[in-house]
Amino acid sequence: MSQYLSTTIAIFRQYKNLGEKFILPLDMKQLQWRNDERSNNIAILVKHMHGNMLSRWTNFLTEDGEKTWRQRDDEFVDTITDKATLWQLWEEGWACLFAALENLDDEHLGEGVFIRSQPLTVMEAIQRQLAHYIYHVGQIVVIAKQVNP
Repeated sequence: MSQYLSTTIAIFRQYKNLGEKFILPLDMKQLQWRNDERSNNIAILVKHMHGNMLSRWTNFLTEDGEKTWRQRDDEFVDTITDKATLWQLWEEGWACLFAALENLDDEHLGEGVFIRSQPLTVMEAIQRQLAHYIYHVGQIVVIAKQVNP
């Protein structure tokens, strides 16, 4: 595995752990708190990240990252009612991501993949998702600090 891949996987793990540090102490009421109706809560962010991760990383090299079975709009509806379900989604999404990344090697990095029909190299797709997940983990941290100062 290349230094790029091992470093990138380590960064993904770092942000997974950061999210967990702020999610674990919260109860379900705190996980569902939102500043206003236009804002997402932590539960919604986890649900969205789960849907995105499954869509992007399932058959990553052979299928468009936006799967036909994904229900993106539903990811932003607050339907998670217990922490066990939230945690299951969190772990399942990250497991899908790590399984895909850990099966790559240097030769894959320049190959082409698609996300929403947009052609990208594997490296570009990885960077795109890294930025996306860091953004959402940052949101989780900010919300968690608001509900559990």
